Amino acid sequence: MKNTILWLLTLTIFTSCNKEEKKTIEKEFSIAEKIANAHGFENWNKVSKIAFTFNVDKDSSHFERSWTWKPKTNAITLISNQDTINYNRKTLDSISLKADQSFINDKFWLLIPFQLVWDSGTTFSEATKEKAPISETLLNKITLTYSNEGGYTPGDAYDIFYDDAFIIQEWIFRKGNSKAPSLITSFQNTKDFNGLKIATEHLKKEGKWNLNFTNIEIE
Repeated sequence: MKNTILWLLTLTIFTSCNKEEKKTIEKEFSIAEKIANAHGFENWNKVSKIAFTFNVDKDSSHFERSWTWKPKTNAITLISNQDTINYNRKTLDSISLKADQSFINDKFWLLIPFQLVWDSGTTFSEATKEKAPISETLLNKITLTYSNEGGYTPGDAYDIFYDDAFIIQEWIFRKGNSKAPSLITSFQNTKDFNGLKIATEHLKKEGKWNLNFTNIEIE
């Protein structure tokens, strides 16, 4: 009988410890990590190749460029109306450097939830509840700020609005961390690509402007 009581007591303590450990693990995730995880970050290590076309439609004009990226080797192919460029991010020259600036921009739009945990030299504000600039609904907000050193666009800031499921809904880009917004867009038409949740369309509140992604393939 004593052995039975001791065993039950030990089991209770062990179960309690496990619950406390799980709570501790959950608390260790930052807001940035929670946003990344909500968009399928745990599946990124399975990706061997990602291809996509970056499009911007403004009024009657259309711009596009297509990319193929192999993240495990950093091999990249750019296909545009002007040229096709193959390069590796480990060995950039004057030609590939210009292409890489475009790649970083387009990849940032495509994979911003993951950039939150990939990028170094960043700071995050405390999360707050605020009215979103486009939908005017109450959403969670954090501000991502880049340091003034390194990268192609140092010092930029992004006010990121996300729902209670940690899915990004809107953002404000502020060039050089200026007080005035440089660009405000929505995040919509989020689709699942082999476990990665990607917003395929970004719209402004007013005007005929649409930044979108097509031909997305993830292996």
